[in-house]
Amino acid sequence: MGVKLLTVDGARARMLAEIAPLAPELVPLALAGGRVLAEDVTAVRDQPPFDASAMDGWAVRAADSPGTLTIVGESAAGHGFEGVVGQGQAVRIFTGAAVPDGCDAIVIQEDASREGNAVTVPAVESRHFIRPAGGDFRAGAVLLEKGTRIDPWRLSLAASAGRAEVSVARRPRVALLSTGEEIVEAPATPGRFQIYDSGAPALAAMVEGCGGVPVRAKPVRDTLEAVIEALAAAEADLVVTVGGASVGDHDLVRAASQALGLSLKVESVNVRPGKPTFFGVLGDGRRLLGLPGNPASAFVCAEMFLRPILAAFQGASPEPATITAKLAQPLPANGSREHWMRAKLSYADGEVIVRPYRDQDSSLVSVFAVSDALMRRIPGAQAAEAGAVVEVLPLARA
Repeated sequence: MGVKLLTVDGARARMLAEIAPLAPELVPLALAGGRVLAEDVTAVRDQPPFDASAMDGWAVRAADSPGTLTIVGESAAGHGFEGVVGQGQAVRIFTGAAVPDGCDAIVIQEDASREGNAVTVPAVESRHFIRPAGGDFRAGAVLLEKGTRIDPWRLSLAASAGRAEVSVARRPRVALLSTGEEIVEAPATPGRFQIYDSGAPALAAMVEGCGGVPVRAKPVRDTLEAVIEALAAAEADLVVTVGGASVGDHDLVRAASQALGLSLKVESVNVRPGKPTFFGVLGDGRRLLGLPGNPASAFVCAEMFLRPILAAFQGASPEPATITAKLAQPLPANGSREHWMRAKLSYADGEVIVRPYRDQDSSLVSVFAVSDALMRRIPGAQAAEAGAVVEVLPLARA
C-alpha cells in the first residue's frame, strides 16, 4: 500500500485537530508584547473620561463669540478648571485638558488676542475643537478580543483601559531537533562532507517570533538509538524534527517516533517542496512535526504548518492570511503536487505584483533570504500568462 498524500489544507486541518490552546497565565502588561490574549479586554470607563480640548487656546461659550472675554482661570492636562464659566468669561486651556463646565467651544491661540486679563476671540461654533467624552471608546466596550496577539499599539489600548496585567496563553515550548551525520553547528569546523545547520537556527527564530519558546537540541547522529534517545529527552509541547523524515536508509525519525508510541495523523503531504512532512502524537501526548532536511522544504512547510500550530496552541487564528497578486511573468503548467514558490512582491498602480524566482531548488537558502512571499500553484495548474491572478502568502519579514 502506497503512502497516502494529503493536500496542504487537509494536512493542516488534521494537525490542528490535535492542538488545544494551552492554559492561560497572568502577566504584567509591559511584558505582554507578542503574547495572545486568553480573555477579552474591556473598558472600565469612557476614554477620554471628559470633554477634552484638541488644541491649545481658550475655552469659551460659543454664544459669547465673537467678543472680548474676561479670563477667569486655566485648564491643563491633569489639572482642570474647578469652577463654572459664566457669560462673557474664558479659560486658558491646553491640549488634552478637560473643557470647563459652561464652555462648549475652543478658540485656538493663533486666532485669539490677549491683553492683560482679557482675550478677544472670533466667532466659533459649538463643539469646535472639542474631543467628546467617550470619543475613543465607551465604558463596557470590548477593546481587544480573546485570541488577539498583542502588538505595541494593542498594548497601548489595553493600557489606556487601565490594565496593569492581562491573561494570556502560555507560550508553547518547542524542541528543535536536527538529524544527520552531515550536519554540524557553528562555530565547529565542518568536515569535508558536512554542512552547517541552517534549519534549526531559522526555525528557532520563527518559533520565538510566533510567541513560542524554542528549545535547541544538538544535531543527532544517524543511529536509531541516538534519535530515540533525543526524542525521548525533548521536554516540550511540540517536537519539531529537521531531516530524517523521508524513507531512505538514513531517515530514522519515523522509526524512532514509532518506538515512542507515535500515532501518525499525517503521513505525507502532496506539496512541493516538503512532501516527506509528517505529523503525529507521541505516546506521552507530545505533538511531533517532522520536517524535511532541505532548508527550503523545511521553511515552506514551517510556514504552512508550524506557524499555524503555534497560533493554535495560543488560541489565535491559525489560518494563513493569503492575498491575491498578479504574475509578473508567464509560468509553465504545474505538475501533480501543490507548489509553493519563493517569490518577491512589488507594487504598481495600486496592484500587488508577484515575481517567483526562477530557481526553486529546495536546498537554496539564499533564495529564501531574499523572498518576501510564497506563491501557490495548485496541482495540475495550466500554464499562466503574465498578469494572471494568483494566491500569495506574504512572509513576515523584519
